[in-house]
Amino acid sequence: MLKRLSIKIVILFLYFSPLALLAQTHVDNIRKKLYDKSSKEVLVVAHRGDWRYAPENSLAAIENAIKMGVDIVEIDIQKTKDGRLILMHDKTLDRTTTGKGAVSTWTLDSIRNLNLRNGAAIRTIHKVPTLEEALLLSKGKIMLNLDKAYNVFDEVYALLEKTGTVDHIIMKGTAPSQKVKEQFGKYLDKVIYMPIVNLDKPNAQKMIDDFIKELNPVAFELLYVKDANPLPKTLANSLKGKSLIWYNTLWDTMAGGHDDDMSLKDPEKGYGYLIKELNARIIQTDRPQYLIDYLKKIRRK
Repeated sequence: MLKRLSIKIVILFLYFSPLALLAQTHVDNIRKKLYDKSSKEVLVVAHRGDWRYAPENSLAAIENAIKMGVDIVEIDIQKTKDGRLILMHDKTLDRTTTGKGAVSTWTLDSIRNLNLRNGAAIRTIHKVPTLEEALLLSKGKIMLNLDKAYNVFDEVYALLEKTGTVDHIIMKGTAPSQKVKEQFGKYLDKVIYMPIVNLDKPNAQKMIDDFIKELNPVAFELLYVKDANPLPKTLANSLKGKSLIWYNTLWDTMAGGHDDDMSLKDPEKGYGYLIKELNARIIQTDRPQYLIDYLKKIRRK
């Protein structure tokens, strides 16, 4: 009897352990690509999840991004009256839910009675998720870029430890390197931090040099309005082997006009330019499936 039980336990272990390993492998592979400073692969970031499929910052929007093969989902954090962390971009409920008023004046139980609105402001069946629910859904499947979380990161980190998702997180910010070290220093060896640098500002190159010297970041998010700025092409070469480059294609003034709209018209002038001319290895988009399809196409060439 004992022998049969032992055999059953071994069979169950062999059956389930590959599934558990597989669930963890995708995040491990994404992290490996992030830390490969000479990577030729492009990671896809879905802005607020796949909000064309389900409301922004909803569990369904994250889940569909996972299904389509997105590498990172950007989500936004707000804090309720009773101190719970939820997924929401705005400080108020008005635009994205059936409620009204500041998030900070509502308890989580009250917010749970609301419904999320989609991009056309139509009421849906979806509910506002907590950060903890999003972490558990994403665990082992996808990395998360947490926006609007900097000021509550002590509380965020407690949830990361609770859910075992510390290594799933990317934080970003516009502060100079010294300030990041002072304010965020105790997390820098645990959570990936990426500086955001506006290349149209006169101190842009110095900020980048300081970060490389002091923090050696995995990647930089770079912003610029027009191609007349010479820095994007300069950095495409000077950052090779040092840090990856992240560009946002959400609207035209974030990446010199090479945004999602330009990419819909001519992907080579949009995504293609950022990848081939500016060495972008991480792209955040509002059209993740379109970008994924483009990347598959150029890999086949």
